[in-house]
Amino acid sequence: MVLPAPDGPLWAGLVDEPIPTEDLVAWATTPGSGAVVSFLGVVRDHAEGRTGVAAMTYEAYREPATARLAEVAAEARRRWPEVERVAVVHRLGELALSEASVAVVVSSPHREVAFEAGRFCIDTLKETVPIWKKEHWTGGEVGPAGSDWALGEQRIRAIGDAR
Repeated sequence: MVLPAPDGPLWAGLVDEPIPTEDLVAWATTPGSGAVVSFLGVVRDHAEGRTGVAAMTYEAYREPATARLAEVAAEARRRWPEVERVAVVHRLGELALSEASVAVVVSSPHREVAFEAGRFCIDTLKETVPIWKKEHWTGGEVGPAGSDWALGEQRIRAIGDAR
């Protein structure tokens, strides 16, 4: 699924192909933005209590997850009104090691605000957007090759709840 660039200051959604990180950064870079902060979450070779992770599969119910991603971006702009643009994009499907699963890009006139808003977006996304991940591993300490849902479950909270 291709994610077209928006007309407004928020770009949020789910993709099935590699995240267009260069497009996100170019879109977020405006004449008034002295800072453009980007964060990429990538698939790593281990997880909580598991070694030998070889890949991850991400799943979500598209409509509610997309709505939550947009809410996260909107809340960042509400909390930091000087933020110019916010992109929050998550990839679905099976991803290999080192592939980006999530991208957050924030632009603002100054770096402190961009860093704060970017951190808020990734932390809040992890706690509020219903996206599930399945780990695929090769041997490692947990036994033979296989797959299972990630162990680090947490209660999904409302976006506006204080952190």
